[in-house]
Amino acid sequence: MTVDWADGHRTQYKAVSLRWMCPCAFCRGEAGTPGWLDSMPTLTAEQTQLVALKLIGQYALAPTWADGHDTGYYTFEALRRGCTCETCAADRQPAIASTQATEEIQ
Repeated sequence: MTVDWADGHRTQYKAVSLRWMCPCAFCRGEAGTPGWLDSMPTLTAEQTQLVALKLIGQYALAPTWADGHDTGYYTFEALRRGCTCETCAADRQPAIASTQATEEIQ
Protein backbone atom coordinates (compact mmCIF):
# COMPACT_ATOMS: atom_id res chain seq x y z
CA MET A 1 0.00 0.00 0.00
CA THR A 2 1.31 3.45 -0.88
CA VAL A 3 0.28 6.70 0.82
CA ASP A 4 1.06 10.03 -0.83
CA TRP A 5 1.07 12.63 1.95
CA ALA A 6 -0.04 16.27 1.56
CA ASP A 7 3.55 17.45 2.18
CA GLY A 8 4.78 15.50 -0.86
CA HIS A 9 6.19 12.57 1.13
CA ARG A 10 5.38 9.06 -0.06
CA THR A 11 5.30 6.00 2.18
CA GLN A 12 5.14 2.42 0.95
CA TYR A 13 3.92 -0.17 3.43
CA LYS A 14 4.34 -3.90 3.01
CA ALA A 15 1.24 -5.91 3.89
CA VAL A 16 3.11 -7.86 6.58
CA SER A 17 4.22 -4.63 8.26
CA LEU A 18 0.68 -3.27 8.17
CA ARG A 19 -0.71 -6.38 9.79
CA TRP A 20 1.87 -6.11 12.58
CA MET A 21 0.76 -2.48 13.07
CA CYS A 22 -2.89 -3.46 13.58
CA PRO A 23 -4.27 -1.24 16.35
CA CYS A 24 -7.45 -3.18 17.18
CA ALA A 25 -8.18 -4.48 20.68
CA PHE A 26 -7.86 -8.11 19.60
CA CYS A 27 -4.36 -7.57 18.18
CA ARG A 28 -3.08 -5.01 20.72
CA GLY A 29 -4.99 -6.05 23.81
CA GLU A 30 -7.18 -4.06 26.14
CA ALA A 31 -7.74 -3.49 29.84
CA GLY A 32 -4.27 -4.76 30.68
CA THR A 33 -4.67 -7.98 28.73
CA PRO A 34 -2.05 -8.61 26.03
CA GLY A 35 -3.25 -8.80 22.45
CA TRP A 36 -2.84 -11.60 19.96
CA LEU A 37 0.14 -9.92 18.27
CA ASP A 38 1.93 -9.77 21.63
CA SER A 39 2.25 -13.57 21.42
CA MET A 40 4.47 -13.09 18.34
CA PRO A 41 2.44 -15.45 16.14
CA THR A 42 3.64 -16.69 12.79
CA LEU A 43 1.40 -14.87 10.34
CA THR A 44 -0.15 -16.92 7.55
CA ALA A 45 -0.49 -15.82 3.92
CA GLU A 46 -4.20 -15.13 4.51
CA GLN A 47 -3.40 -12.93 7.51
CA THR A 48 -1.09 -10.75 5.42
CA GLN A 49 -3.08 -10.55 2.19
CA LEU A 50 -4.85 -7.21 1.94
CA VAL A 51 -8.17 -7.67 0.10
CA ALA A 52 -9.91 -4.33 0.68
CA LEU A 53 -9.24 -0.89 2.09
CA LYS A 54 -11.80 1.75 3.05
CA LEU A 55 -11.55 5.31 4.23
CA ILE A 56 -12.93 6.00 7.71
CA GLY A 57 -14.02 9.63 7.80
CA GLN A 58 -11.01 11.78 7.03
CA TYR A 59 -8.77 10.31 9.71
CA ALA A 60 -8.12 6.60 9.13
CA LEU A 61 -7.99 3.62 6.81
CA ALA A 62 -9.60 0.26 7.59
CA PRO A 63 -8.07 -2.74 5.83
CA THR A 64 -9.75 -6.07 5.35
CA TRP A 65 -7.44 -9.07 5.33
CA ALA A 66 -8.01 -12.38 3.53
CA ASP A 67 -8.61 -14.10 6.89
CA GLY A 68 -11.62 -11.79 7.46
CA HIS A 69 -9.98 -9.54 10.05
CA ASP A 70 -11.28 -6.00 9.56
CA THR A 71 -11.49 -4.25 12.94
CA GLY A 72 -8.28 -2.20 12.87
CA TYR A 73 -8.61 1.52 12.09
CA TYR A 74 -5.19 2.81 11.08
CA THR A 75 -5.17 6.56 11.73
CA PHE A 76 -3.18 8.67 9.31
CA GLU A 77 -1.15 9.91 12.28
CA ALA A 78 -0.18 6.34 13.22
CA LEU A 79 0.58 5.46 9.62
CA ARG A 80 2.92 8.44 9.29
CA ARG A 81 4.62 7.53 12.58
CA GLY A 82 5.06 4.04 11.16
CA CYS A 83 6.90 5.24 8.06
CA THR A 84 10.23 3.42 7.91
CA CYS A 85 11.92 5.45 5.19
CA GLU A 86 15.39 6.82 5.95
CA THR A 87 14.14 10.42 6.20
CA CYS A 88 11.43 9.66 8.76
CA ALA A 89 13.73 7.35 10.73
CA ALA A 90 16.35 10.11 10.88
CA ASP A 91 13.73 12.64 11.99
CA ARG A 92 12.77 10.37 14.89
CA GLN A 93 16.37 9.97 16.10
CA PRO A 94 16.76 13.53 17.52
CA ALA A 95 13.49 13.10 19.45
CA ILE A 96 14.73 9.81 20.93
CA ALA A 97 18.11 11.30 21.83
CA SER A 98 16.44 14.32 23.43
CA THR A 99 14.19 12.10 25.54
CA GLN A 100 17.14 9.99 26.68
CA ALA A 101 19.18 13.12 27.60
CA THR A 102 16.26 14.52 29.61
CA GLU A 103 15.90 11.23 31.50
CA GLU A 104 19.63 11.20 32.31
CA ILE A 105 19.49 14.76 33.71
CA GLN A 106 16.64 13.91 36.04
